[in-house]
Amino acid sequence: MTLRISTLWAQQMAVNQMLDNQSKLATIQQQVASGKRLVSPASDPAASARALNLTHYETAINQYQRNMDTGNSRLGIEDQALTSTVKVLQSVRSLTLEGMNATQSATSRQNVATQIREQLKQILQIANTQDAGGGYIFAGNSIHTQPFVQGVGGVTYQGDQGQRRIAIAAGQTVAIGDPGSQVFQQISTGNGRFAVHAAAANQGTAVIGATSLSNPTLWKGGSYTLQFTAPNSYQVLDAGNNVVRRGSYHAGDTISFQGISLTLSGTPIAGDNFQIGPSSHQSVFSTVQSIVKTLTSSGVTGTQRAQFEQQINGQLNNLDQALNRLVNVRAAVGSRMQVMTQQKRVSANVSLQVKTALSGLTDLNYASAISKLNLQMMALQAAQQVYVKVQGLSLFNYVK
Repeated sequence: MTLRISTLWAQQMAVNQMLDNQSKLATIQQQVASGKRLVSPASDPAASARALNLTHYETAINQYQRNMDTGNSRLGIEDQALTSTVKVLQSVRSLTLEGMNATQSATSRQNVATQIREQLKQILQIANTQDAGGGYIFAGNSIHTQPFVQGVGGVTYQGDQGQRRIAIAAGQTVAIGDPGSQVFQQISTGNGRFAVHAAAANQGTAVIGATSLSNPTLWKGGSYTLQFTAPNSYQVLDAGNNVVRRGSYHAGDTISFQGISLTLSGTPIAGDNFQIGPSSHQSVFSTVQSIVKTLTSSGVTGTQRAQFEQQINGQLNNLDQALNRLVNVRAAVGSRMQVMTQQKRVSANVSLQVKTALSGLTDLNYASAISKLNLQMMALQAAQQVYVKVQGLSLFNYVK
């Protein structure tokens, strides 16, 4: 049996071969021009799928890094604001100690009060700090609302209680702000556990200075009254007017009960009393404003002087609590920045590994590609020459 090959079929085979070679040549040319091995998923389906996953992963890492850049910038601004506030409050404390000096005149105390009043304005300005985008640092999630507003009754908070967070890695978030209510408002009074207040009707010169929680296990909270039954004797009453302690008193003594200690100075008279109760909360603005008010209303008699010192002592305790709060918040901010700095290094290392893996899948080996390009060009030329010869074949070429 004789196999007959038609001229049309032979020509079509030659054309198909040329087209196939042209397609392969075009692919290699595109690879060389782009520098990429994978010019389409068809180039290597398995490698393309892997490269797509790595690309998505790299995109997520880049977004995390941008988040951390934003977070570090915002926390850096908050840290500066907290540092500035601490410096201002330390200045307020120094001025308060200066103002309570017995050698100060009413006029000099007024001058000190004026300086502190200006520093209160400065604290308010810092509390309304904004970031580069105009968002308020201490407004919680309400970043477009000014958090603190000065009104007739004092400074009020307009933000919310939220704490903005950003993702820095899969399943890991970090807070990039603190609501102003927690930073500047909800500050414990007294020594943080209990506070002392002198009765307005006191007639003696006794003043409670240092207070401490000498035995925390005995302190159960509650309210107590330190009452002087005579200049040299006292009793402590609980909220139900039950006597929990009695004793004698001399100026400079420390009175202890229920795990707390109170150091006194001056001389009381019968009927003078002091209230001791659990700490409440007060804003830093109220504390500074109270200092200003006290400095501008100090008296000259022994009793008035004792009331003045007691109020200043209490306000200094409140001021110290505000300073402690700011220092603690600043430490927390520093810890968050450190976490992001460490995570950024980890992300950079992972990103490098992903880029290396992605490069291995997608980047072109130029030496191999140029060699394949030359071979493919030769194959195409050969296919073209074969086509020319096939196209010219005819029996008439062999008839003589």
